Amino acid sequence: MTLGMTPGRNKTSRFAAATVLATMIVAPAIAGHHEGADTGITLPEGFTATVFADDIGPIRHIAVRDDGTVYGMLYRQSGDGGIVALKDEDGDGKADITRYFGAGDGSGMGLHDGYLYFSTNIAVSRYKLKAGEMVPSAAPETVIDGFPEQNQHAAKLFTFDGAGNIYVNVGAPSNACQEETRVEGSPGMQPCPQLRQQAGIWRYAAGKTGQAHPADGHRYATGIRNGMALDWSNAAGALFFATHGRDQLKMLWGDLYSDEANAELPAEEFHRAVDGGNFGWPYTYWDPIRKQRMVGPEYGGDGETVSENSAYRAPLIGFPGHWAPNGLKFYTGDAFPESYRGGAFLAFHGSWNRMPLPQGGFNVVFIPFSGGAPTGDWSVFADGFAGADPLMSPSDAAYRPTGLAVAPDGALYIGADQGSRIWRVIYSGD
Repeated sequence: MTLGMTPGRNKTSRFAAATVLATMIVAPAIAGHHEGADTGITLPEGFTATVFADDIGPIRHIAVRDDGTVYGMLYRQSGDGGIVALKDEDGDGKADITRYFGAGDGSGMGLHDGYLYFSTNIAVSRYKLKAGEMVPSAAPETVIDGFPEQNQHAAKLFTFDGAGNIYVNVGAPSNACQEETRVEGSPGMQPCPQLRQQAGIWRYAAGKTGQAHPADGHRYATGIRNGMALDWSNAAGALFFATHGRDQLKMLWGDLYSDEANAELPAEEFHRAVDGGNFGWPYTYWDPIRKQRMVGPEYGGDGETVSENSAYRAPLIGFPGHWAPNGLKFYTGDAFPESYRGGAFLAFHGSWNRMPLPQGGFNVVFIPFSGGAPTGDWSVFADGFAGADPLMSPSDAAYRPTGLAVAPDGALYIGADQGSRIWRVIYSGD
């Protein structure tokens, strides 16, 4: 189903229709779901979940070692450390051993070539993992530092390709690169100076320590406000990411946007990255209703003006506005049904900027893939994290999903920073 929208159509009715369309897309995916016993989430028929770990701290991104050890980075470190290591000794799907280590708050977590990589807001570092060690005994090494200190979009998420490279998201330190940030009516800076070393994805050598940003890296893609969800697809031989769209269209440009438009615009964009690609921030945003790239109001747009710059890439999918994509993981296991293999799971942390309307997101969706591109409509895979419906404030959500990991046995792990929980999802039958 497609909504045809003309530039002159009433904005309130247009975005009310968009809300109906989003409901129509999501509802069939939820129908037939069941709730795992005491897990607080719903899954498709045939899937079950266990609460792998609870009350472990605000878990961000996670990784699973070949021996089944689960590592998670804490957004705020506990008194015992900034990284948690968890192990299920008796095979019941729940962690029996919990250990904390390391210092610092952060988000990124990954395994590569015998090392455990992690990131704070200003550096990417790693520990050497030795056989039989749950907690590394080696001292951490700094792989990349020199990232600018910033109070917005500071998390440094990363992923690896198969050729020895690490790709690091460096978020924009603003909403739309205004002269006065988040001030009503303030124009945007053009050119935006933040694009020089932020608002993009940089590629570095994964195995080299002591690298400095941005001098030792390669700016792989630019015009990305905050690509918190990124993963490399070996099947496609390509990097994919989802980025947070800008906020506050109504608050900053109330004469141009209604509450309904503020809730639905702009899309959360899902892309295949290309070397040298430009994805349009801060000058434009993607309208998921029109399916067009629009000029941002800070740069002369009025909610109706389509960008004529063909250099800005269109997304593969424009997800609903302000859902906040925070984790992406391609399914590389063989324990799920064939239709899931090679597809992508995307975790949405949940919105705040849809107010005064109800918030959205707080779920994990699935995108079927084949040949390096989506092959069908996305659907909600795991839901119920928010707990309340409708949810007016993200602070009232029971859980906010963030981290995703696929274990060697094919299980999918889902971590939530708000609620401090990790779930283990398996397929147990039709």
